Amino acid sequence: MTAMTTSRLHTGDDVTAQVAEAPALDQAAAEAFAGRMLGVLNDAALAILTSTGHQTGLFETMASLPAATSEQIADAADLEERYVREWLGGMTAARVVRYDPTTGTYRLPAEHAAVLTSAAGPNNMAILMQHVAMMGDVEHETVARFRDGGGLSYADYPHFHRNMAETSAAVHDAALLEGILPLVPGLADLLREGIDVADVGCGRGHAVNLMARAFPASRFTGLDFSATAIEAARREALEMGLDNATFEVVDVAQLRDEARFDLVTAFDAVHDQAEPAAVLANVRRALRPGGTFLMVDIKASSRVEQNVDLPWATYLYAISTYHCMNVSLGLGGAGLGTVWGVELAASMLADAGFAEVEQKQVDADPFNAYFVARR
Repeated sequence: MTAMTTSRLHTGDDVTAQVAEAPALDQAAAEAFAGRMLGVLNDAALAILTSTGHQTGLFETMASLPAATSEQIADAADLEERYVREWLGGMTAARVVRYDPTTGTYRLPAEHAAVLTSAAGPNNMAILMQHVAMMGDVEHETVARFRDGGGLSYADYPHFHRNMAETSAAVHDAALLEGILPLVPGLADLLREGIDVADVGCGRGHAVNLMARAFPASRFTGLDFSATAIEAARREALEMGLDNATFEVVDVAQLRDEARFDLVTAFDAVHDQAEPAAVLANVRRALRPGGTFLMVDIKASSRVEQNVDLPWATYLYAISTYHCMNVSLGLGGAGLGTVWGVELAASMLADAGFAEVEQKQVDADPFNAYFVARR
């Protein structure tokens, strides 16, 4: 309602004009919100600087150095000093890096390195910051889709597979063999004996290759519609000397295999499919009787009000807007989005014909829910 709004109430032939005033502005609340937005602006800038620090190796370099000048840090990282110095200024202002003006040296505290370097394992926040930069790359194109509809294509995200491979590899290196696969009772024994496994939406195939190396008696197939990602997966398999891992360029919405696999996995790959219902039905058909589908996807609710207190909910809705929902709509698809939620996920698994569905969790991966579905 505007400051002065006139509405006309008709009673018979009488017309009464009523003027309603807008509520008085809570100046303190407005100033507090402005302060919050200023903090957001600074933190958004910090996210980009953190992404740069990860990609340039500056965090790893600083973690290995004592307090050092910008010249010493740039030399150790093999980077241009002027850029490094400006980056250090931003990180100092954000209180990520400590600066000593008497010596002109910068230091990355061990407590911060534990969150921003490879020492953090799957909890390395610097890796995730790359997604913020990726969203910025497609903002203008996404604004146009707000007006015109449709969505973007995977070709609009040249760094997506690299970013996702790095994000998922951190989790899989830490937890796939010892934490994730054991969610399925008896699975490790079956893998040691030798079964047929597929990973749908495998991306660069790191999970497939890790499993193939750990269980040489089993046969693993990675499926993805990105030829570039499949090429990278094959290259890694070759480097690891694997002869039980193969990769196929396939749109899993068109998968026609029947009773081919004993186990199918999907790691954060279902929610951005153009035809997720078809994918789930195809996965079930591709499983042999008694087979298992291990589906990993975002741990959130299908109801907005249930996500308000989720610490990373805003990020999830943002990455959905600028990528996951976006690319699905770009393919003329359902546009489920990142935050389709565990309720809808369980319902769609049931609709696909899975008779038994259990939701589990892995302590090393608070972002995801793990569904064990039986054919």
